[in-house]
Amino acid sequence: MVAIEDIKEIIGSVLQIGDSIDSFDSATQLLGSVPEFDSMAVVSLITAIEDNYGIVVDDDEVSAEIFETVGSLHQFVAEKVSS
Repeated sequence: MVAIEDIKEIIGSVLQIGDSIDSFDSATQLLGSVPEFDSMAVVSLITAIEDNYGIVVDDDEVSAEIFETVGSLHQFVAEKVSS
């Protein structure tokens, strides 16, 4: 099972935003809303998720919709882990 708190922890670590992550919830916008969340952060976040959950995210699975909100990222990871 993938907890949203775990996803928030990974996001906070990758973006190096400290306690600011505490204010994030499932509706928090990521792409285009968080200044630290750029293309390099997307790559780093995918790598961290793969390492933490032992999954592989194929290039053709990556889309802007996945990184739209904390909740959409959480849902994607939860589905990948359970499949």
